[in-house]
Parts: sequence; structure tokens; C-alpha cells
Amino acid sequence: MPSLFGTKLTKTELRRRIGDFRQIVGVELSELQDGAQRGLRVLEFKSGSGLCFTVLVDRSMDFGRFEFKGTPFAWQSGTGFRHPALIDPMGEGGNGFMRGFSGLLCTCGLDHVRQPDRGSADHFDLPLRQEINYPMHGRGALQPAQLGGYGLRWDGDEAVLWCEGTVYQAQVMGEHLSLTRRIEVAVGSSQVHFTDTVRNHGFSRTPHMLLYHINLGWPLLDEGARFSAPITGTLAANMPREVQQADYRVQTAPQSRFVQQVFDHAFKADAQGRVPTALLNDRLGLGFAYEFEAGAFRCLQQWQALGEGVYGFGIEPATAHWGSRQDAQDKGEVIELAHDETRTYRSSMSVLDGAMAIAAHDQRVAAITPLLPEGFPPRSLQPAGGPLVRQLPDRRDIER
Repeated sequence: MPSLFGTKLTKTELRRRIGDFRQIVGVELSELQDGAQRGLRVLEFKSGSGLCFTVLVDRSMDFGRFEFKGTPFAWQSGTGFRHPALIDPMGEGGNGFMRGFSGLLCTCGLDHVRQPDRGSADHFDLPLRQEINYPMHGRGALQPAQLGGYGLRWDGDEAVLWCEGTVYQAQVMGEHLSLTRRIEVAVGSSQVHFTDTVRNHGFSRTPHMLLYHINLGWPLLDEGARFSAPITGTLAANMPREVQQADYRVQTAPQSRFVQQVFDHAFKADAQGRVPTALLNDRLGLGFAYEFEAGAFRCLQQWQALGEGVYGFGIEPATAHWGSRQDAQDKGEVIELAHDETRTYRSSMSVLDGAMAIAAHDQRVAAITPLLPEGFPPRSLQPAGGPLVRQLPDRRDIER
């Protein structure tokens, strides 16, 4: 039975009070109509708890805006929610992704993540094709989806808002992959569950990689906001400790000429195999929590872009550790999917509302592993029980 505006109501009791459920909750499909966003289909969710968010159907079913009781959590860049038809992934040396990078979640994959790179094409039956050029964060990012459905579903007196859509990444005599995303939020709740299923429709064994770029911005991100996660060490950093401009745990105000910082953290899961992470703002009494399955994602990256006019913070679970594509292959971290084989990824995002909810998250993380004393990690550390990851090249013009 959902709790709405301080009252628990059955479906019948709710019906007695309103003529249309969309007065208080619902999922509605609309289309953006101006500028570079023109033609982009959007699903608008309103859960009844104060949580409102958008799903960008024509951008890989990503999450766009995300607000709680009027406070925005999601980071938005100057690109806006640019329609994918206006983005060339291979443009600007394979960095076209940066022309549409905006919103709470950017899904990266399906066969490549991170910086533009090259790889062998031997797994496909096309002898004249020697190699594959991969754009930043892959071709599965920023793609229109086939919308499978959406709406409000009642099961007795329980109600769920949902949507589902599928993104295809296909080439003749190349890869034929899909990602089907199912999003659900209980009516009256401020927790969103989403499940991704990646499938290989082709008959060649095909590489698969996946990364979620979960992006938070002001006012949740602000001076003093804290990153809380069960981190046991830092495997790699793009900047040596002596030139890092911000503590990875406690965030700073916007800085002039800030060079983005990226960390690859070792982590520990709870007894259920779940990894809780959050950006916490004690001043606002709010937090954004993201939780994933350790069995699905082996890597937890963190992105700090604390420069003026950009000012974003990213939580990035990934299937492979940070480095080049060859690094991932050398470590056996590039997944290969046989025909009709799938991989499933289950995650949740939730609002932490109030000091008690923030404290409960901190206590949960502390019960998994103690907080590390050092917020400016060296470029590489030896984590407990794990091998040392290859040290990354020292660059200030970062290639991610």
C-alpha cells in the first residue's frame, strides 16, 4: 500500500480522492521541441514521494533530470540533451561523445568504454577488415532506443511505475549487440531500480564492456559534500598526489583551471554482494545513493570535474579497470559473449532524505570496511588481497 503525502491508501481509497492517477503519480511520454534537443523523446516520472526524473528514450534510455522536492541532483552540461542524430561518435578523433555528454546517467559501451582506441577485428568473418576503431565510450552510448512500453502497474493495492526499452548496436559482418533496460519505482518511493540485459544476437563471439557514468551536480555537489563508499584502496589515479587539486572524499567549491581527476578504487561488497556508494550533502540534509552488484562490475571509478562552469562529480562502475583496451585484454577483463549469451546488471538509485538517512548510509559503509585516512591517494597502491594495477602514464591533458 503506497504512502502518499503522509497517508497510506488502498487503490480504492485513492480512487475516491482523484479522477486521474496522473494528478499525483505517473509516467508520461513527451518530445523536446527546441534547439539541439529537438525530436528527443522523454519519459517523465513522478513517484508521489517528491521524486521526479526523466528517462531519455532516444539517448540509450539514460536518466536525464533527477529532482527531489524541487532540488536538482543531476549534472547537466552546456551540450544539453543533444539529439543523437547530431552527434558523430568518431568525430574529433573519436571524441564525439563529449558533444552530448550530459545528465544523471550516460551509459557507455556496449563493446568499448573510455578513451578512443583500436582493436583487432579477427573475431568477425571479414578478412579485409584488420581492425576496429572505437570512439570514446563506445557506439552504444547516446543511441535511440526502441520503446517497449511504460506506465503504472497495480498489483492489488501496490503500484509501480515502469518503462522498458532496447538499444541496438549492429553492423553488417560486425557486432550485433543489444541492451534492454527496465526501470521501476514503487509509487510513494524515492528509490529507483533499473536492470540492464546485454545480449549478443550475432553468431561470432563478440567483445562486451559496460560503464555507467553517473553524474551529480550543484547544489547536491558543493563545497564540503562527501563521497561515501566501501573503498579499500586506490588502484590507479590519473594525477600524481602532488598535483591533485581536491580530496577524493570531501569535495571543493568550483576551482579555476581544474584538471579533471579520475580514480580507480578497490572496494568491498556487503554480505549480499552489494556495493553502496553515495554523494552526501550534510548542509542540505540530502544524499544520492547508488548501489550495484559486485559480481557484475569489477571496477569503481570516480570522476571529479570541479572546474568553473563544468562542476560535476561522477560515480562510475565498470566491467574493466581503468587503462587502455589492450590493458583490459591483457588482464582478461574484456567479456566475450557467444551467440545469444547475455549479461545482466542490476542497480538502484535512491534519495537519502535527512540526517538520519545520511547517518544510516555512513554506518552501513563503516560496517563493510573502515574509512581510509588518506584522501589524496598516490598514483597506485597495493590493495589488501589484490594485485597492483599497471601505473598509468603521467599526463595533464587526460585521456580517459
